[in-house]
Amino acid sequence: MRTRSLLTVMLTVGCVAAPMAASPATAAMASWANWVAAGAEEVGGFLQVGATSVNVIYKGPYSFAQVTGGGTNYWLPSAPYISATVENAPPDSDIIALSTGGAKKITFSQAVIDPLLALVSWNNNTVDFGTPIEIISFGQGFWGNGTPILNATGTGFFGSGEVHAVIRLPGTFTEINFTDTSENWHGFTVGVLDVAEPPIGVPEPVSLGLLGVGLLGLFAARRIAMA
Repeated sequence: MRTRSLLTVMLTVGCVAAPMAASPATAAMASWANWVAAGAEEVGGFLQVGATSVNVIYKGPYSFAQVTGGGTNYWLPSAPYISATVENAPPDSDIIALSTGGAKKITFSQAVIDPLLALVSWNNNTVDFGTPIEIISFGQGFWGNGTPILNATGTGFFGSGEVHAVIRLPGTFTEINFTDTSENWHGFTVGVLDVAEPPIGVPEPVSLGLLGVGLLGLFAARRIAMA
């Protein structure tokens, strides 16, 4: 009876401890709310991550930009943008289209976790982010089908055919820098899974200073008492 009871407990603990499969997360996608004329090389918008609004700015040459509520929705069909990691495609027609190759930068007003780039039609394009990336989904999109081939360094890819995909940059970022090559146009938008929070339980510099003063006071009092 004791052996049977022990076996029952072991099975119960095993069932409780077994990890559950992670569900896809809903990504917050950029709303490109304002932009300046083409040639000025800057597009602004924001990401609504739960209750937190994060400003996002793209800097670099671009061909055109579409804001929410206008233009063609190049994110249809949605299949290339949905995966075991992300459950949603970009919800609106927001997109920044690039044609001139070179250095590009995306900055965030607050550190974000695991930023995403959703891509439209990166045809025969060579891209590098200077940091490891993951290709989490790709497939048949608005302009056809293609395959992103990861470079040997793992920091970029080459687009074979009309690539429609989602790239994830694992880690915490306040900016993303990348280079691409020229073509007619290829588009992107930005998403994030979460924002970074300040470390919990880390005292502010002022608090550390006060703590130091208090310790010095206690040490001085102890020496007086021992004198």
